[in-house]
Amino acid sequence: MITESRPPLLRRLPPGVWVAAFWLSVIVFRVFTRDNELHHLFEYNGNIEDMPLVVTAVVTTLVALLLVRLPLAAVAVALAGCVYTLGMREVPETAVLQFLIADAIVGYCAATRSRLVSLCAAGMPVAMVATMLIWGAVHGYPVNPMAFGGFAATVVIAWLVGNTIHQSRAHTEALRGRATEQAVTAERLRIARELHDMVAHNIGIIAIQAGMGSRVMDTQPAETRNALNAIEATSRETLAGLRRMLGALRQGEQESAPLEVAPGLAELDRLVEKTAGAGVRVALTRNGEPRALPSDVDLAAFRIVQEAVTNVVKHSGTRDCHVTVDYRPDEVAVAVVDLGTGAAPGVPGYGITGMRERVSLLHGEFSAGPRPEGGFRVAARLPLPVEVGP
Repeated sequence: MITESRPPLLRRLPPGVWVAAFWLSVIVFRVFTRDNELHHLFEYNGNIEDMPLVVTAVVTTLVALLLVRLPLAAVAVALAGCVYTLGMREVPETAVLQFLIADAIVGYCAATRSRLVSLCAAGMPVAMVATMLIWGAVHGYPVNPMAFGGFAATVVIAWLVGNTIHQSRAHTEALRGRATEQAVTAERLRIARELHDMVAHNIGIIAIQAGMGSRVMDTQPAETRNALNAIEATSRETLAGLRRMLGALRQGEQESAPLEVAPGLAELDRLVEKTAGAGVRVALTRNGEPRALPSDVDLAAFRIVQEAVTNVVKHSGTRDCHVTVDYRPDEVAVAVVDLGTGAAPGVPGYGITGMRERVSLLHGEFSAGPRPEGGFRVAARLPLPVEVGP
């Protein structure tokens, strides 16, 4: 059973606790510097270090406690502090500070909350400004419309800044989701190619061997036994490959494990031997000096040859084909040629499409089609990455 460790105690404390501790330390300091008297902190005598300081402490502490869970209530608290401190005419900076706190909460709501919540948060200080402007005009108090308009403008600016952050995050999440979807699609295509190339070849061999065994069952028991042995060996190999693939798929996403032990051109001799058991002779020619290739190029070259040979076994109607592997300085080229009749007309299968996709991913060249002199030819050129010297 997996249990998650709890964070340290100090990290579990809400922000409001830290804000309250800060203001408490400030107030205690003020008490010890004013003859240990508390009453002056709750009386306003035009000194910004007394009552306005306590109001600011209470407002910021409540805002820190309410901001995450009840942001609209936090806006209301900041505006209440602003209204309360408007009576302290000799220190108008305190009311401005409370209003700026409300602006900060509006920006926070616009950045992290829904559009409805953010608009409600912005509407509260704008409504308060409009109410005070009307109230002052009705009761004959001198008001400055430009000042009140400036307060309303700060609310709009705070909301626009927060909304820009919200849209930027949404755009980033959309791009991340699209990239994840593309990665999943690419992985599905890779799995589909590996399944097709591994299973189609082996099942084709099994089908050929089963047909051969059924035809000579009565007249050539030894050949029937050989066919059954080949079917058994190929079936076990296919089952082992599927188990490796399923095991890799069940692994966690922390590590990117290959679907199976990736084969390469070094496995061509075994492929030739297995195809010969199905009744198709493969002549293998290697030009140039065989050398180690990058794993993706080596796997792609082998899979192309394997799929092309599988098509010869299943569709060509011939018993011979020629495979050529050409090791060149900057690329490796493979070609599979047969003199058969090719597949029956109809909808093309996935084999040639998969081969073309493999070559395209490696920025190579691929061609497949009937030859003028008869038969079918599959050819691919896979470039090798340029080695950069020290």
